[in-house]
Amino acid sequence: MKKEVAQLVNEKISDLDIHIDDAYISTSEGKKIFNIVLDSDEVIDLNKITEASRRINKILDDEKKLLQDIDELDIFSKEKGDIENEQ
Repeated sequence: MKKEVAQLVNEKISDLDIHIDDAYISTSEGKKIFNIVLDSDEVIDLNKITEASRRINKILDDEKKLLQDIDELDIFSKEKGDIENEQ
């Protein structure tokens, strides 16, 4: 799933310096959730996540087979911590 999503999306979000790190389906409270994890060499700010989400949503709307039987789409970034200030 990750490979298929990355092939569809990475080129469209590369100008944001973001790429697909993972894509998988999970279940929570009886709902099937399609999770897309974004990553970058830098911390991804909320504006970039929002813009990437808009682009990804548009692409996946055109690729209906990927979202077949999916109840929710969740797009989020990998958490990056500050190792120096970690306690």
